Amino acid sequence: MQPTTQCLPMDCAYCYLPFRKAKHLMSVEVAEAVAGSVNEWARTNPRFEVVWHGGEPLAAGREHWAALMAPFEGIEHSVQTNAALIDDAWCEFLLEHRIRTGISIDGPEDMNTHRLTVAGRPGFRVIMRGVERLRRHGIPFSAIAVVSDPAPEKASRFYDFFADLGVTTLGVNVEEEEGVNRGVKCADPVRATEFWAALVDAWRANPVIRLREVDRVLDFVGAVLGRRVTSPAPASALWDPMPTVAYDGGVVMLSPELAGFTDARFGDFTTGNVIRTNLDVLVSDAEHRTPWITEFWSGVDSCRATCPTFAFCGGAHAANRYFEHDGRFDGTRTRYCTTAKIALIEGVTRHVRAHRP
Repeated sequence: MQPTTQCLPMDCAYCYLPFRKAKHLMSVEVAEAVAGSVNEWARTNPRFEVVWHGGEPLAAGREHWAALMAPFEGIEHSVQTNAALIDDAWCEFLLEHRIRTGISIDGPEDMNTHRLTVAGRPGFRVIMRGVERLRRHGIPFSAIAVVSDPAPEKASRFYDFFADLGVTTLGVNVEEEEGVNRGVKCADPVRATEFWAALVDAWRANPVIRLREVDRVLDFVGAVLGRRVTSPAPASALWDPMPTVAYDGGVVMLSPELAGFTDARFGDFTTGNVIRTNLDVLVSDAEHRTPWITEFWSGVDSCRATCPTFAFCGGAHAANRYFEHDGRFDGTRTRYCTTAKIALIEGVTRHVRAHRP
């Protein structure tokens, strides 16, 4: 759910959001409409989670965000934040509402050159002030890092930074071309493979945090071998619509990065609006209500027929297809596939070969 489009005080160079400088706020009416369906789902799922993301959720303010959360019952709340606004009052708020916290930071200071404030200044120290507040209040947190240059020589220092920071889980996103972030420098697939191998080396040498991408590879291998895993292999998993509710109540399936954009063929990419249609209906009827999803499945079928890594990847993400293939969802391989999926599994395989008994 997107409580606000505003990313105050950050203005990251690689951000995909089209309205990150405008303060569009989600209304309580939208939150109540979503809760009408979500509360029913949560009654049969003890670990149901609502993720507040897409913009800087803390920019909505404590009072307004609390009002948005109030209609929900029996669910877990989590937030992905740039941490720049976190102070003691926010820490108390996160503890009071039992909100699981994830921060966005790209590693040591010299690796955060794209994370700038709205004034155009480096944001690293502002972010670290918020991180230190979290640590002082004993609030555990995960992290997501964007890597614009997956350089193998930086992987060990990159990992050690997060290990020293004490994050619970680290997710690594190689910079993607999507949304308003166009013309991304294409990472060399060979160097990307070496980066992942070096990152796994660093993790194996000091496995004090969970590495999201390694978990995904291990789950895939476990599924292939028929072992019990936390999630099935992507190619065999049931469709996860992953609905994103934008600030205005519009619901975008599969790729939150499509929210806020329009297309001559597909309109605004939404499946509908929760103010007019219940969320459970929008999810169950998504394929019938959303023409671009049919084109997306055509692309997935092409990936299945042509890509040797499909069993692990499950097909390129919808937003990557759209923004990398001139507004089409039925293209196949993307740069994201190459650097974040194919290079990942090849890098882990390279590590295994180098360290097998």
